[in-house]
Amino acid sequence: MIAALLLAAASVPAADLAGIDQAIRGVYDVISGPPGQKRDFDKMRSLFAPGATLKAIGPKGLHGGSLEDYISRNSAILEKEGFTERELGRQVEVWGGLATAWSAYDGRTANGSFHERGINSFQLVKVDGKWLVASILWQEETPDNPLPANLIRDKKK
Repeated sequence: MIAALLLAAASVPAADLAGIDQAIRGVYDVISGPPGQKRDFDKMRSLFAPGATLKAIGPKGLHGGSLEDYISRNSAILEKEGFTERELGRQVEVWGGLATAWSAYDGRTANGSFHERGINSFQLVKVDGKWLVASILWQEETPDNPLPANLIRDKKK
């Protein structure tokens, strides 16, 4: 993954790309797991900047809120149902202490009752030498709005 990021941001120091990758992978790791597995939301909190937001674009507009809102709304269902979200591909742009990453994802419950693909748009900031997530804005793929081919590394569904 780091090699792909280097191609996308050739002039960015490798340490910055590794820090961005660590933050994004950390988010996917925390929310993913089998039924019955508690999520490490303290770890998740450590990956986010103060005041961070997580919002989705849906048919009825924008919804979501703070990191704590996300945790309170989703912790029980993530643990009960089991959920795995894996990254399909990513594009990163970095300028100074600001990074934007488009991360195509595939998310599904363990029993298959829920499945979606889409794009997570991560905005990250470098604070005291560490890359932190400032916000995640995501949108589900639809037949009229399919994922861009260049964001799907693994063509398997």
